[in-house]
Parts: sequence; structure tokens; C-alpha cells
Amino acid sequence: MSEDHKRYSVVIAGGGSTFTPGFVLSLIANQDRFPIRKLKFYDNDAERQKKIGDACAIIMKERAPEIEFSYTTDPEEAFTDVDFVMGSIRVGKYHMRDFDEKIPLRYGVNGQETTGPGGMAYGMRSIPAIIEIIDYMEKYSPNAWMINYSNTIAIVAEACRRFRPNSKVINICDMPIEIMTRMAHICGLNDYHDLDVNYYGLNHFGWWKEIRDKNTGKDLMPQLKEHAAKEGYWIGGEFDKYLEKSWAETFKKAKDCYALDPETLPNTYMQYYYFPQYEVANADPKHTRTDEIREYRQKIVFDECARIVKAGTAKGNIWEANAEHSNYIVDICHAIAFNTHEKFFANTTNNGAISNMDPDSIVEVPCLFGADGIQPMATGEAGRFQRGLMMEQQTCEKLVVDAYEQHSYTKMLQAFTLNKTVPDASVAKKILDDMIPVNKPYWPELK
Repeated sequence: MSEDHKRYSVVIAGGGSTFTPGFVLSLIANQDRFPIRKLKFYDNDAERQKKIGDACAIIMKERAPEIEFSYTTDPEEAFTDVDFVMGSIRVGKYHMRDFDEKIPLRYGVNGQETTGPGGMAYGMRSIPAIIEIIDYMEKYSPNAWMINYSNTIAIVAEACRRFRPNSKVINICDMPIEIMTRMAHICGLNDYHDLDVNYYGLNHFGWWKEIRDKNTGKDLMPQLKEHAAKEGYWIGGEFDKYLEKSWAETFKKAKDCYALDPETLPNTYMQYYYFPQYEVANADPKHTRTDEIREYRQKIVFDECARIVKAGTAKGNIWEANAEHSNYIVDICHAIAFNTHEKFFANTTNNGAISNMDPDSIVEVPCLFGADGIQPMATGEAGRFQRGLMMEQQTCEKLVVDAYEQHSYTKMLQAFTLNKTVPDASVAKKILDDMIPVNKPYWPELK
């Protein structure tokens, strides 16, 4: 990693993401902790990236003119002289997410972007694109680190373990942090930094078994369990004033997920595995989360970018107030750049972190982040209930990577059939056969 008086060069792979402007604001706001000298965007969708890039150029000029900013579709230009690569891509964009969500719903199966058949389809699309970005990074900036938060994380992480085992890639997800931000608020603390936790599982598939006040050591589980039993992770009032409807329902549904195992506190995504019939019954097969995003977040972000470009100023932009997602990524970069060995979460090879899971499982556990990468922490044994669920789910994820590697229709069908959200093999086959033609530009040919 190069050091220019401890100022770093960053490229955001997926510069056209709707999360990019918020991340830029977080990078600027955290220059005291993670100073950067150069910021680049890279995307293979030039038109989409230009909308975001032109607005961010104005933000950079007004807020941080000392940082060199550019955006490009050229890999050599993007990945040369880089210390950190932020992986934020969505292969096939919302057009393909639409299929991920709506094809399973045709057959009475949950339609969600990272769980069930939709998540596996998305993961298969992401594998070659992430591998390509890793290769660009290693070719043009071999000392750089890649922080990847492109879904489906569990499948991407398994692909990295197999195909690029020595690459400097860390696969992360901010969902546990979002929930911990709620937990901190429930307990009257400032934010997730005030919590010391023991958490284990897979990506979008985990449980907290210990939560304490980091400053006093007080056990916060009783207070959080009492809240979860009544409200899930829903807080309401000003805290949830602008929360989208589907997320409000998700945080409330955590109440039912918690009831299944009152010894732990669940990740909200467990709703899709515990209550698949409920999720299907409450879904609109013609209007899913993709449509919500197109109508809400995507529209708002692109409208705001257009407004900034037209006005020639970013004063009063909409990203000033809330940057939880991007602040977490800055926290991680700071820990690696300055070798702090702070504790965050990563999706990594188990190697005993969960003592009764296979060593080569990809698990989501607390890790110490430093200049040498991550050191997974021991979390003890998974409960019998959790271990059973995890073994089934991680086998699905490995079968998807098998299918990619071997171009195997049978392996992908096995992955769909085994998944807890799919009722039987005949339904799995119908979903897979519908997904193959629409994914033809992205998947290997499955034989």
C-alpha cells in the first residue's frame, strides 16, 4: 500500500450505484480518520455512471478540491495507483433483479434479491464480474485491498475462496450494523460502536448470542430481548419516520423470528427462511422491492444528481443527514489503513471460528481488521437449531459455485431443491428453467 503522508487512493467499482453519492459524502466527512488523495469511479455502464459522476464532481469541487476526482469505464485508468477498491456492483442491475424476485413468485416461492432462488441467481451472475475486478486490481495495483459488498455475498465469498484464495479481498455486509444501530438506540446508546457483541452465522443468516455495553460491560440482552418480544427491531417515531414500508414490516417481523429461539437475537433476513409462506402470501407478484426502489431510492438519487448538475452546486443535498451504510465502510478502511485491529464483521472461511461448522464453510463472524487483513474471532458452538439451518443453507451456496465451475444444470437444480424456501424439486426445476433464458448473458451455459 502506498503512503503519501498517509493519504490513500480509492476506486469505487460500481460508480453508478445509487449508494455512491452518500459514500462520497462520508469519505469527505471522515478525512481526519481516512484521508484520501485520489477518488475514482469505475463502471461498465457509462451513461448511468455519468449521472452520478457529474453530480459528485460538483460535490468534490465544493467540499474537497484537494482530492483528485475522476470517473471512467477504462479498467487500466480506474485500477492504476489505487490503495482500496470498493466493490459495489449489481450485475444486470434492476432489470435482472426484477426476474430474481418475480420468477420464484410465479410458483409460490419467496422472491427476494439475496435469499432463495433469486439470491442464488444473483450470486451466479456476480461471480465472474467480481473475479474480473479482483484481476484488474491485482494487475494494476497489486498491493491494494478490495472491500467487497456486492451481493450475493455468501456465494461471492465462496467463489473468492476457491478461485482467488490468496487475493486481498474482504467480503462484508452492513446489515448486522444496521440492526445494531437500532439496538444501540433501544438501549439509549449513541450507535453501534458502543456495543460489544458475539454474533455468528452466514450472510443474511445469523444470530447475536451476546450483546454488552462496550464502556460498562453491562449485559444488554435482557433489555433487547424484552423489546424484540414486543416490537421486533421496530422503533418508530422520528427514528423510523422516513423508513420504507417493506423495511418497516421487516423490522417488526423480527418479533416472530425472535420467538423461535429466545436464547439469541436474529438477523432480520431469517424471516424468509422461518416464514416463507407468510412472505409469499404478503408479496405482490407484480410489484416487488425492485419496483419500490425504482419508484423511491433510484428516482430520488437520479433526480437529486440532475438537480445538482443543473444548479451547479450541491448545497443542501439529500445525503447530508444519513450515511450509516457508507460510514461503516469508512470505519473498515480506517482500521486496515491504520492497523487498528478493531472488531467488525466479515464473511470469511470458518477455520474454527464456529467450532461445530466445517472448516471450509463461509461464515459471517466478528473479525479483527488490520493492515494484514482480517483475523476471524472464535464465537463458540452454533446451537443445534442454528447449525441445522446453516448446514442446509451453506450447502446451497456451495452448490451454486459448483454449478458455475462445472457448468452443471444438475448442481444448480440441487441448490434450488435443497433451499429451505423451495417446497420440492418439481417447483425448483420450473423456477430454474425460467431463470436460465433470462440469465443467458451472465451465466455459464448449464448442461
